[in-house]
Amino acid sequence: MKILIVSDAWYPQLNGVVRTYEYLRTELESMGYAVKIIGPADFNYGLPMPGYPEIRLALFPYNALRHMIKAFCPDVLHIATEGPLGLAARKYALEYGIEFTSCYHTQFPDYTAKRIAQYIPALFSPVKKAAIKFVKWFHAPSSCLFVATPSLEKELKEWGFVCPIKRMTRGIDHSVFYTGEKTIFHDLPKPVALYVGRIAIEKNLEAFLSMDWEGTKVIVGDGPDLNDLKEKYQDARFLGVKKGKDLADCYRSSDVFVFPSCTDTFGMVIVEALACGLPVAAYPVMGPIDIITQPFLGALDDNLSQAAHKALACGTIEARAAYARDHYHWRTVAHQFLETD
Repeated sequence: MKILIVSDAWYPQLNGVVRTYEYLRTELESMGYAVKIIGPADFNYGLPMPGYPEIRLALFPYNALRHMIKAFCPDVLHIATEGPLGLAARKYALEYGIEFTSCYHTQFPDYTAKRIAQYIPALFSPVKKAAIKFVKWFHAPSSCLFVATPSLEKELKEWGFVCPIKRMTRGIDHSVFYTGEKTIFHDLPKPVALYVGRIAIEKNLEAFLSMDWEGTKVIVGDGPDLNDLKEKYQDARFLGVKKGKDLADCYRSSDVFVFPSCTDTFGMVIVEALACGLPVAAYPVMGPIDIITQPFLGALDDNLSQAAHKALACGTIEARAAYARDHYHWRTVAHQFLETD
């Protein structure tokens, strides 16, 4: 069976969507499936995404994409994102009467509204409403819309989504993310509170950087707000992008993982932190409420500082790592992706 995934988020980008399909492709190929992923780098013309210059969007991709799809002749077409490539793949599928699945990875309405509200605050509500209308329209013809969590499924149904919705969770690379010695941060005042992810307005990083904390705040990642936040919060340690073992060492060497976002649909970094034994502090919102379901995993609170302090006393490293090993596997995700009936 040949599986084609079309995604506006793909290499050289580095984010949760890219990592999801990277691991999913590996699992599907190990199961004997032929998998092709088409991303913006496969097209000659593109432009930077407004507010995210590192993300390239394909320009007028339909004709080239049509030839690529016909050449691969997939048995399964999956549309990962609602950008220009996603729109072109959707158009192709409807034009040729091809069934497709899709996935709701990103809170596009919230992200768009927050970006525009930076400049014109009064536009937040109308922009969000318009964006919800768009994503409902985009996914309506999908034979199966995948979501990561029960809370996201509930929200989409409240918005009036009518297509079939099924669960596709996330996994962990357990060969990278596991418990071990604290090999770095020895010179930093303790406790060390860690954030990993994009440095952008929708991640609500200022809530983390401004919270009361007697130790050190460490930020791993890159994004459009990096320079502004480095200038404003000079006591925090900004380490840039980390991958593989270097990233896992950051988790293992910290004391608590803080996830300040209120707009994520899941939060793969949360389960990576758990796999390394780290307790998690977050707001009681979508994503965290679906993952931090046991007291020993961490603490959720409307006061982020209180959540972080509570999390320090939650459970044990071994219990959190064992929970992550038992509940998050990419093979499970691959089976969920294949079971659309």
